[in-house]
Amino acid sequence: MSIAHLLLVDPASPAREVLAERLRAQGYSVSVVSDGAEGAQAALSSPPDAVVADLWMPSISGVQLCRLLKAEAATVNVPVILRGPEGRRNRFWAERAGASAYVVTGRMGDLVRALARTVDLVRAREVRSLRPTAASGEVRDRIAAHLDEALFESVIAAEVRQLGVTGSFDRLFDLFAQFVSEVTSYRWLALSTLAPARFALHTNPATRDRAEHEARALMHLADGAQTLAIEDEDAFGDEEGPEPIVMPVHFGSTHLGDVAIAPRAPSHPRDRELAAVLARELGGAVRVATLVEETQRLATVDALTGLRNRRAFVEGIEREVARARRYGDPLSIVMLDIDHFKRVNDTYGHAAGDLVLAAVGHGVATTARTTDLCARWGGEEFVVALTKTGLEPACLAAERLRAAIERLVVPTAEGPTVPTTASLGVASYTNGDTLESLIDRADRAMYAAKSAGRNRVEHEASSPRPIAVSERPVAN
Repeated sequence: MSIAHLLLVDPASPAREVLAERLRAQGYSVSVVSDGAEGAQAALSSPPDAVVADLWMPSISGVQLCRLLKAEAATVNVPVILRGPEGRRNRFWAERAGASAYVVTGRMGDLVRALARTVDLVRAREVRSLRPTAASGEVRDRIAAHLDEALFESVIAAEVRQLGVTGSFDRLFDLFAQFVSEVTSYRWLALSTLAPARFALHTNPATRDRAEHEARALMHLADGAQTLAIEDEDAFGDEEGPEPIVMPVHFGSTHLGDVAIAPRAPSHPRDRELAAVLARELGGAVRVATLVEETQRLATVDALTGLRNRRAFVEGIEREVARARRYGDPLSIVMLDIDHFKRVNDTYGHAAGDLVLAAVGHGVATTARTTDLCARWGGEEFVVALTKTGLEPACLAAERLRAAIERLVVPTAEGPTVPTTASLGVASYTNGDTLESLIDRADRAMYAAKSAGRNRVEHEASSPRPIAVSERPVAN
């Protein structure tokens, strides 16, 4: 068997020559160079049986040299052994670069054993590298191209990873589209997620319908996916172009969704590579944004009814009260209390009581308008803020809600249904009102409805005298 040829890349002289002599004494043929660029040129011009290089070197580091050699057909099978100081971080970088082994500088025995394993393994498998000759300029062009590619990927990856701190999917996609439009030109860009089902599209306003139809057909969206569309001139209005590139977005082994980009003609040769990097890095950002949204949602939603909780309602209604105070917009509050709720729990059990609360919450949500604020106020009490609504239309809306609750069919686990009604009180904003005074008047009207026989709507004008606590019904 012929003598194995090693390429030693070491900037430290005279230690470099001492190491080379020791390797020759082990039976290797050794060529010596002093920096990574020269080593890359030598390896690509005449691939050796193995490369020994320092991990950190001026010009081109051992990590960069290793990545370059693993990316070239001529040297993809050439083992690279990196040397450097002891430390987990150094071993980590060596492994990620694709090195066959990492040896602490000065440990000759470890280096010889690593060489024996890697060189013998390659020869035993009869792996032969291509051995083209290459001019100095060509090799340096390859080095530059490889480093440019690594820099390109690292910059793209870093930018996409940062999107995870945006806090919401909508803002994530907006910033994502702004960034990608700076990197390449496209007709449209789309991102879909599976849980929750969402579809986001960046397109030119002139081609919105065509772009959305094309993107939806490619991305196999779930029914009812929430749609976000961003329309501006950063996306080009070309009617046609090259076939869109669709890539899956994963977080670990979980498929989160897909990202798609529709290039312009002529397509850029690196568009597919760009799409692959975007898809690879988006998983973490999408996952973080989704978790942040879910955490925020759980902090504002009542788990049993799906409505806002009291804190979230107060935050929202305070803005509406301020708007009514400043602009004179009408605003009304409906307070709702489930009739005889304690009797429901005592007769049917607390599980049935939870079913009633959930059913009433659903009834409130489906009866109210999208502009209204609905919440579980606490216990069996609910509250609805009707924006831009005066007292009379608010009473009509409250009556519709009362009738909807009366029609509810709430079955229990044992079979019988639970009769459900509610008493409602309505109050409207007047000059000088605070949130507390408005809520208090609606609350008094609600107790007036209970005192008048329950399952009815009362408003503040129908209860001119405040109801003292001692006069309020004991049973709900």
